[in-house]
Amino acid sequence: MTIKDLKPTLVWNIFDQITKVPRPSKKEGKIRQYLLDFASEHGIAVKTDAVGNVLMSKPATPGHEQAPTLIMQGHMDMVCESNNKDFDFENTPITTIIDGDWVHADGTTLGADNGIGMAASLAVMADDSLVHGPLEALFTVDEETGMTGANNLGADMMNGTILLNLDSEDDAEVYVGCAGGIDTTVEFEYKREMSASDCHWFRVELANLSGGHSGGDIHEGRANSNKLLARFLFGLQKKYPV
Repeated sequence: MTIKDLKPTLVWNIFDQITKVPRPSKKEGKIRQYLLDFASEHGIAVKTDAVGNVLMSKPATPGHEQAPTLIMQGHMDMVCESNNKDFDFENTPITTIIDGDWVHADGTTLGADNGIGMAASLAVMADDSLVHGPLEALFTVDEETGMTGANNLGADMMNGTILLNLDSEDDAEVYVGCAGGIDTTVEFEYKREMSASDCHWFRVELANLSGGHSGGDIHEGRANSNKLLARFLFGLQKKYPV
């Protein structure tokens, strides 16, 4: 069995195409071109903005023009991690494997975040058998490393008033809110000097924690290695001249 044999067929066939398009964060040129070509092939209206986001539009099925416009939103980029340090995510397609009920990649991240969301959105846009109101499909850049696509979305890109985010964790659930995040930039100056000759050097290492995703596992109360190490060094500094 291959990924193309999975159901719904249209969604998985499009996802298979997406896995073949390299798309690291901040280097989405190839996947953007794929989206533009997809829109052209299926006669879908499309436009881009200054930062490279893509928006497709599809009119309502006749008789449903008065329905509110629904925006389906996902992001183009993927997390790029590989067991092979020489894997070239900028030029090499992802190889998918069917393993029982699971789809995974051969030694790399799969890119289902958010490739499967993109595939679902594109399948809706391409399927003329569906009955729907006005539709828009928004694909943003650089979600994984800065949200610069969403933060700099062109002012005239969308007309819809309802947005369905297709980048979530659970099946058959719709999120109505989320925990936010904040970036803090701290600037300070310091003067370098040589260490004293009688200093003792130590290596402190934290290992074998459970890990987890900041969105999917944040409620588990798991230890964070950055916080634990900072607390340890802070406590040490209060007792000894380190």
